[in-house]
Amino acid sequence: MAPVHLLQLVTSAKSFLDNPIVGSRRLNRLGLHVARVRAAALLCAWRRRRLAHRVRDDWRDAFDRDGFVVIRDAVAPAEFAALRAAILAFEGPAREMRQGDAITRRLAIDPAMLSAIPALRALLARKDLTALFHYVASFRTTPLHYIQTIVSNDGGDARDPQEVLHADSFHASLKAWLFLNPVAADEGPFTYVRGSHRFTAERLDWEYRRSLADPRAIDRLSARGSPRVWDDDLAAMKLAAAEAMAVPENTLVVADTVGFHARGVSMRPGERVEIWSYARRNPFLPWLGGDLLSLPGLAERRIGWLWVLRDRLERHIGQPWRPAGVRSALSGLGDSSGDGQ
Repeated sequence: MAPVHLLQLVTSAKSFLDNPIVGSRRLNRLGLHVARVRAAALLCAWRRRRLAHRVRDDWRDAFDRDGFVVIRDAVAPAEFAALRAAILAFEGPAREMRQGDAITRRLAIDPAMLSAIPALRALLARKDLTALFHYVASFRTTPLHYIQTIVSNDGGDARDPQEVLHADSFHASLKAWLFLNPVAADEGPFTYVRGSHRFTAERLDWEYRRSLADPRAIDRLSARGSPRVWDDDLAAMKLAAAEAMAVPENTLVVADTVGFHARGVSMRPGERVEIWSYARRNPFLPWLGGDLLSLPGLAERRIGWLWVLRDRLERHIGQPWRPAGVRSALSGLGDSSGDGQ
């Protein structure tokens, strides 16, 4: 596997456990991890400069400053209620995953859903939102889009790991949430450390120090490349405390999840539904496009293909997303098992 592990150095491979070169304490002491972080950040900045002119000035300024953008009334208020009702009524193949005391359900936004809900197709095709998604992802790529339901405090015997501040990887990636119902401060709100998407000297020093930890002696998610961060880490990086953002319905949040973020603590059982979008590409690619799977006709079918592929490779790479049958976003929410990042 050594040739494969070596080639993965120029990909998004992030696990210190699964790749002995990525996780080599000797090589990381010489600066391997920090070199990958620096290179990915420089290429990301270069790509974003080429995409910046297409993004609304206020959105771009907010993102550059904070690492995320909050857009109230993302859908025209006169149209939102009908869109929300159509999404909640739609039934399709669903997958579920349990993490601690939370269950996540996802329905792929696929050709069947887009055909049934034309307003959803129009929303995802909006040029202003597409330009913002491209800028945050730093690529002209079509995100994976889902209808996602989060069921909190569902009686699991462990804490939801998404409630711990973390970065998703060592490089930029896009996540977006269009909340279909209000999210209160004590109902698992989006939480982010402003400005933590920037690789300052303090952040790079923290990256260096964490790369020297024995991956077998730290928590599993950090060892696999999604590092958890604590108050003393934030202080060392000269970052402020994380902010939990209570938002009304019809609010879109778009964030770079290389910044430190979490799902805020939910103080009581509850459910929230959102349009959830995700994009992460190889950070070492210098070009903006070239993603064949973003082509119309392919982009909206990718999720189904990914689910099937991972089902077939479950023995080798795991498959935390369990089939839940044909469901709507809220119908028959049940138990599932698995873990994810």
